[in-house]
Amino acid sequence: MGKKHSASKEKVESAKQYSLEEAVNMVKQLAHTKFDETVDLAMNLGVDPKKSDQMVRGTVVLPHGLGKKVRVIAFAKGEKAKEAADAGAEHVGAEDLVEKISGGWLDFDKVVATPDIMGVVSKLGKVLGPRGLMPNPKTGTVTFDIGRAVKDITAGKVDYKTEKAGVVHVSIGKVSFDSKKLIDNARTVLDAVMKAKPATSKGTYLKRLSVSSTMGVGVTVDVAKTTRA
Repeated sequence: MGKKHSASKEKVESAKQYSLEEAVNMVKQLAHTKFDETVDLAMNLGVDPKKSDQMVRGTVVLPHGLGKKVRVIAFAKGEKAKEAADAGAEHVGAEDLVEKISGGWLDFDKVVATPDIMGVVSKLGKVLGPRGLMPNPKTGTVTFDIGRAVKDITAGKVDYKTEKAGVVHVSIGKVSFDSKKLIDNARTVLDAVMKAKPATSKGTYLKRLSVSSTMGVGVTVDVAKTTRA
């Protein structure tokens, strides 16, 4: 693995900034593992995430999805529970679901809930919070339109949020995707992040952009050409 990674790294010119199309194609070509690696977009933003008014976060539905099944559970009762189940939620419940998760069950990827049941869900704060699974109105996972929320997530809805040093990482698909699908997904994410620019952000907003696969090397993208295209 070390030799393959080193060989891949040698094929990428570290000082060069590639077009988005070139970067995606290179990442696909250089992927060397036996499994279908995830392709990620990394954006360095000119913001200070420690300041609440400069926190960049949101959600976006990828036009071609993520290439994997997302297991969604829903906290809801009555008609809303049926709505969530009909939309594709794998498990739906309230107190019973809290008890199941409290007992150690974590066989799911995303959690949605209706606002009226968040008092029950809050008991799982110490379990779901550290894993980034706690439903949140800001990401559209706390809503009475729970059927739509489930459908969006299973269709390829992803969250983005600035981490330390203003970096945002977002998955845009799999290496097995054709280049056009990965590029479409990447541009959808970029458009969303650019539109989310805080009014208080000064200077260059999108400072650096790169594409990589799970075990591959990062390929730097020419920001100026990409944002103009």
